[in-house]
Amino acid sequence: MLKSFRQIGGGWLLVIGLLVAGCAGSGRLRHSSPQEAFERAMEFYNQGKYDRAIEYFKAVFTYGRTHEWAADAQFYLARAYYQNKEYLLAASEYERFIQIYQIDPRVPQAEYERAMCYYKLSPPYELDQTDTRKAIEAFQLFIDRYPNHELVDDATQKIRELRAKLARKQYEAARLYERRELYEAAAVTYEAVFDAYPDTPWADDALVGAMRAYIAYAEQSVRARQPERYRRAVELYERLLQIFPDSPLLRTAEELYTRARQRLTELEGDASLAQGQRQN
Repeated sequence: MLKSFRQIGGGWLLVIGLLVAGCAGSGRLRHSSPQEAFERAMEFYNQGKYDRAIEYFKAVFTYGRTHEWAADAQFYLARAYYQNKEYLLAASEYERFIQIYQIDPRVPQAEYERAMCYYKLSPPYELDQTDTRKAIEAFQLFIDRYPNHELVDDATQKIRELRAKLARKQYEAARLYERRELYEAAAVTYEAVFDAYPDTPWADDALVGAMRAYIAYAEQSVRARQPERYRRAVELYERLLQIFPDSPLLRTAEELYTRARQRLTELEGDASLAQGQRQN
C-alpha cells in the first residue's frame, strides 16, 4: 500500500515537474542565429508585443555587434522601448545607436526620435522642467546637425512649444510674487520672462505684468524712490508698443501707462514746488 502511494505520488511529482518545465520553456527565447532572433523580434514588434520584441532584439547582441543584424536590432530596440512608453530607456538606446553606428543613414532619424523621448517626458509646466530643457537641447542639436532634414520644421515647432512651457512656468512664478505683494521680485521675474522668452505667447503678458508690478512697487516705496520705478513702467510700455503693436493687452497697458505718467507728473511738480520754496 505504502509502495503504491509512493508510486502514485512520484507520478504526480513527475507530471507537475513537466508542467513547470513546459511553462518555463514557453518563456524561453528560441533562436539559433542573429537573423532568426531579429526576425522573431520584428514579428513581436509588428504585433505590438513590445516586451517580447525587446527580449529578442537584445538576444541579437548575444552574437556580437559586428554582424549585419546588429544595427537594425539596436535601432528597433530603441523604437520598441519608445512604443512601450519607456522613454528614458528608449533615449538611452537611441544614444547607443548614434554612438556605435555613426555612419548609419538612420542616425538623423535616431537623433530626432531621441529628442522625442524627452518631449514625451516633458511634464505640465507646474512640475520640474529638466526633461523639457533636455528636449529643447536635443531638438536644437538635431537642427544644427541636419539643417536640411525634412523634420527640421517639426523640431522647430516642438522647440517653440517647449519654450512656451518654460515661459509659462516663470510667468506663473512672477504672478505668485505679485499676489503675495512682493512687487520688486515680481517685476524682476516678469522682465526675466520677456528677456529669456521674447518669442513666446507670454512675452507681452510679461511686459504688462512688469508694468503693473513696478507701479505697485513704486506706491510701496519711499517718495524719493518712486520716480525711477514709475519711469521703468513707462519704459516698458514704450517697449511693448514697439515690439507688440497689435497686442490685445495694449488697452490695459495704456491704462497703466497713464497712471504711471500722472504720478510722475505729480511727483515732478511737487519736486519743482519744493525746490522753488527752498530758493525763496
